Amino acid sequence: MSKKLNWIQDELHNLQKAGLYNRIRTISSAQGARLIVDGKSVLNFCSNNYLGLANHPQVVAAAAKAVETFGVGPAAVRTIAGTTDLHMQLEARLAKFKGVESAISFQSGFNANIATIPALVGKEDAIFSDELNHASIIDGCRLAGSRIVRYTHCNPNDLERAFQDEKEKYGRALVITDGVFSMDGDIAPLDEIYAVAKNHDAILMVDDAHGEGVLGKGGRGIVDHFGLHGKVDVEIGTLSKAFGVVGGVVAGNPLVVEWLEQRGRPFLFSSAMTAPDTAACLAALDILEASTELVDKLWDNTHYFKGELRNLGFDTGQSVTPITPIMLGEAPMAQQFSRELFENGVFAMALGFPTVPRGKARIRVMISAAHSRQDLDEGLQAFAFVGKKLGVIQ
Repeated sequence: MSKKLNWIQDELHNLQKAGLYNRIRTISSAQGARLIVDGKSVLNFCSNNYLGLANHPQVVAAAAKAVETFGVGPAAVRTIAGTTDLHMQLEARLAKFKGVESAISFQSGFNANIATIPALVGKEDAIFSDELNHASIIDGCRLAGSRIVRYTHCNPNDLERAFQDEKEKYGRALVITDGVFSMDGDIAPLDEIYAVAKNHDAILMVDDAHGEGVLGKGGRGIVDHFGLHGKVDVEIGTLSKAFGVVGGVVAGNPLVVEWLEQRGRPFLFSSAMTAPDTAACLAALDILEASTELVDKLWDNTHYFKGELRNLGFDTGQSVTPITPIMLGEAPMAQQFSRELFENGVFAMALGFPTVPRGKARIRVMISAAHSRQDLDEGLQAFAFVGKKLGVIQ
């Protein structure tokens, strides 16, 4: 028997020994405050469903109606026969919602990043990237083939230093940062980063995946949060988190959008976002534009839950958003904590290396507007019980 793949078995064994092996649980229900996971009803603290829209009746109805009209699959890429009037409506509505001139949709936020970065810079150029940027940004930078210069996390002074060190070593310059960092829940100082980028005539791009529906007026995102309309060249977004559906968006300068229509590889070579998904996103926009109620509830839940966790003695790191990490250190402890929570009716997965640095494993709780105060109190009781059992808190 061939032994050419035996190394994979060895690597999988090493992951198991180190407590880094991902055991994937199976969900048998719609997203919401509670889920059926591996056949068990549990409180859901895992999903990115910030506003509870993934199973909202208005969103579900819009998707069902689109299936009746357009069918299921797009059957083509956008540039051949895959662009529907729904796509055009969504892009126009997203641009208006974000307060920009233009927008273009993609199949996912990941695709939006790997489409945009290589389209803007190449081998003669430089990318200045926050050291904790998302994997999709990292992959997009690699695809671009540009010189990648990492600056210290959320540190505009180090970004300025990096520009000084790299003077005259590149053609175009692109500064990229996450808006809200998905593992720690902290916010990039986008106003200060903008000042540095402007000073060096660099293109500025922000990935607002965890800011849309969360930050800014009515969830309009980090650019709105800092009042930087018209100053950020490229906003990347996802429609799979606060919007509750799936897809990605690039918003901002209309020249960038037009260029992506011509040279964004996932736009050119991968089938269009499906009609039911597109219609569902339009319905989610309707809800967001009609009221700030869900965004307000999300933040009320966040402040309450995070404050109570800290009162119990848990370390929630640097988070100032609904992303709530419970810092536990080593991966085996985080995995054990997650298993104990599940036994006590709470679904909250452990995150370890390479998702987060070694020694910074955690449980990441994702707060949602779908959670009731009773849900949050039930979760807090489980965290307190497991935390004391494992010696994490007193």
